[in-house]
Amino acid sequence: MRVAFLGPKGSFSHHVAQEAFPQADLVPYQNITEVMKAYEGKEVDYSVVPVENSIEGSVHETLDYLFHQAEIQAVAEIVQPIKQQLLATSLDKPIEKIFSHPQALAQGKGYIRQHYPEAAIEITASTAYAARFVAEHSDQPFAAIAPRTAAVEYGLQVVAQDIQEMEENFTRFWILGQTTPTLRLEKQEEKQSLALTLPDNLPGALYKALSTFAWRGIDLTKIESRPLKTALGEYFFIIDIDNERKELVDFAYQELATLGITFKILGSYPVFLIQDYRLEQI
Repeated sequence: MRVAFLGPKGSFSHHVAQEAFPQADLVPYQNITEVMKAYEGKEVDYSVVPVENSIEGSVHETLDYLFHQAEIQAVAEIVQPIKQQLLATSLDKPIEKIFSHPQALAQGKGYIRQHYPEAAIEITASTAYAARFVAEHSDQPFAAIAPRTAAVEYGLQVVAQDIQEMEENFTRFWILGQTTPTLRLEKQEEKQSLALTLPDNLPGALYKALSTFAWRGIDLTKIESRPLKTALGEYFFIIDIDNERKELVDFAYQELATLGITFKILGSYPVFLIQDYRLEQI
């Protein structure tokens, strides 16, 4: 079995892929779109992609590609605790430039502002790329914000640990594929994600769409608007729902269709949690 993830090794995506598929051949790709295209092109059996962080919000590259371009679905979700470390090749070297993924930089901006206000910031495709780059330029005054796994992978030192601004920091990852894999992780719940497109000639269209779930007692766990990329002011809506009572959800979809509201199911999936102690033992 081959599984695609956002590389290189040492990223949070890599760790999630390891936890989900400990026996698989894990294949790194340079960006999220390439990870998804690898599954579409049948280069891999599953793809692991980040979809939302509890601090920085949705990963738009993932959601927009799944809505606008792909016909693939999430078959499982894994929630990963996020703890960001400041890494360098040695503990006593000066730090003049800090590399990381935009979300990791945002999560650690308070620490950076307090301790390295003069440091230049450089954006990379992933936290692991940042760590590898710093390791490859050991003679430079560089540091990376990355997970502890990256320190182990690239032989870096932890200059400062757990620098994320909020303790409760989690990222949702979707496993894209055809069937739900058997995972040795703690199952939390059953969810479904869909994208709604509302008709222009239906007054109160969003209210009516949400009502199809509300009066049936179906919990919504998320609603977010994204540009349709057709004209200014036109949006589609991403909704996450509790999918424990599947027959009621099916009736809600029938009512949506009757109202002329189109929708695309992005995934029906169980949700699994990686316990924090697992990460700290790495």
